[in-house]
Amino acid sequence: MNFSIAILLAGELFGWFIAIYMVVVISFYSITMFISMIQLRREYQLKTELTYADYEDDIFSKPVSILVPAYNEEAGIVQSVRSLLSINYPQFEVVVINDGSKDRTLNMMIEHYQMEEISKVVRVEVFSQPVKKIYQSKLLPHLFLIDKENGGKADALNAGLNFANYPYFCSLDGDSILERDAFLKVMKPIFESNGEVIVSSGSVRIANGCDIQSGNVLSVGLADKPLVIMQTIEYLRAFLIGRIGLSRHNLLLIVSGAFGVFSKQWVLDAGGYKADTLGEDMELVVRLHRLIKQRKAKKKIVYVPDPVCWTEVPEEMKYLRKQRRRWQQGLFESLWTHRSLTFNKKYGTIGFISFPYYWIIEFFGPIIEFSGYLYLFFSLFFGGVYLEFAILIFLLSCLYGSVFSMASVLLEEWSLRKYPKVSDIAKLFLYSLTETLWYRPLTIIWRMEGVFNVLRGNHSWGEMKRKGVSK
Repeated sequence: MNFSIAILLAGELFGWFIAIYMVVVISFYSITMFISMIQLRREYQLKTELTYADYEDDIFSKPVSILVPAYNEEAGIVQSVRSLLSINYPQFEVVVINDGSKDRTLNMMIEHYQMEEISKVVRVEVFSQPVKKIYQSKLLPHLFLIDKENGGKADALNAGLNFANYPYFCSLDGDSILERDAFLKVMKPIFESNGEVIVSSGSVRIANGCDIQSGNVLSVGLADKPLVIMQTIEYLRAFLIGRIGLSRHNLLLIVSGAFGVFSKQWVLDAGGYKADTLGEDMELVVRLHRLIKQRKAKKKIVYVPDPVCWTEVPEEMKYLRKQRRRWQQGLFESLWTHRSLTFNKKYGTIGFISFPYYWIIEFFGPIIEFSGYLYLFFSLFFGGVYLEFAILIFLLSCLYGSVFSMASVLLEEWSLRKYPKVSDIAKLFLYSLTETLWYRPLTIIWRMEGVFNVLRGNHSWGEMKRKGVSK
């Protein structure tokens, strides 16, 4: 066999590999989308919102500590806390953890909410950087502020976990705005499961473009910037298709750091948050799954699509690029740390479905897709069978990217209907058609940079620029 034939055969085999990989991914997403459609429709046919009023009474509800780690969040911290203080929930406390901010985050909290220093003995159950001072609002006794040395988000959450007074806690980003009934909805599975559900998470939607005043969402809107619109579609796809399908069979490995409620005791038993990883949210959930299997406990980690937390997303490419690189690095760190779960029969479906999914589709996916883009590029020069495979791969890419994104937009309109304007839905639908042409290649390149950072041992977080979403 001469060299040219060998090259031709290798190219053909590589084309088949990419095509088969994409067919497998599309099949998996099709199954999860089908499950999501059934689950969503089942919930809304039952009109579950009619039962939330039952839990507004202290007798039926469970108190929650809301932990808000804040680092350089002066642009939105006051409004976010104001939003939390107005939630419709019987008993809760808000604990803001100032993680050594270099801006006016601490001073703004003290001034706006009339915080005064208190003396309180805190039992240290998980390690965190030293706490300097603890404050309590003179106006609102259930609002606290912890000022500590910088240690990162996970470290700040551990400090809040040590302080928390209630059996359940919620991790909430400092730039987030909650819908008023979000806690009643996200806590409902915990109320009804009699302790079986130890983690419950809600949907995260994009606040850019919404009319938010004094920490309350007055009207839902869509931003004008294409980069934000594409992130809106991406969030819809991730939550409405991916997480509903995985949650249905207790396979969820990621609970968004922007909005999730945890059993405090289970998290303490698992050792709290791990501070030396960029993906502390996923790493904790994986550790909880391991603990559940080790104890042979019938516990669940669930996702509830309706309770919504609105959060600010990057509007500039340089900040979005940093975010996606960080997410990819955090994903790898969690998978690598717990790699022994992969295809491990002791961990059941977590080991045979969840972990292989995150390895094959979420981590190796960008590498294979990037190879596919290179294949498309070189096929233009070689023609012949290469061009035929290139066309096949491009069509599969459109199905994998744009078609599933369009489906998520339709699923949003079919079920939750958070976007009231028909023009917004139409804009989301039209933009989703373009995903394969520009947005997905960009995110693939940024995630590839995250892979290269892993190989180089670069674990920098990268600061994000906030402008604040509430007036």
